[in-house]
Amino acid sequence: MPGAMTITGSRATDHRRSDEYWAIFNTYLGPFARAGVAIYLGGASGIDSLALLWLSSETQASLIVATPGTLADQPADARRAVALARERDRLSELVELRHPRHPSTESYHARNRWMVDRSDFVLGFPKGPSGGTWYTLNYAAERNKPRLIHPI
Repeated sequence: MPGAMTITGSRATDHRRSDEYWAIFNTYLGPFARAGVAIYLGGASGIDSLALLWLSSETQASLIVATPGTLADQPADARRAVALARERDRLSELVELRHPRHPSTESYHARNRWMVDRSDFVLGFPKGPSGGTWYTLNYAAERNKPRLIHPI
């Protein structure tokens, strides 16, 4: 069982209903999301927010949200997910990395490396053959971190 893990995934999630994501998270995230496990999430729209909502309602894992800039820079749905996790008293930590070039691909990659560097395991939910999720999964592979990949 990992002590810490990163969740990464697509921002494009409108092609499935939320109950389908809940079923995916129950199956692929649920076995790892236990008390004593720290879970890093990126604080963006899509998988980041959906997983944060699921984790904050269904698990006792420690939830750490990392943003490349500040929380105020994030989309409204992502800010709402963080607010709900806080209301549920489920957010262990909010890390605002305040990257000097945010928003940029460079700032998102830096945030993802920061999360992976603190994790034992990475769970990815990519949509398509390329993008930031694959960047993160490949970075984890370069560091010999175990990965579980479930395409969405």
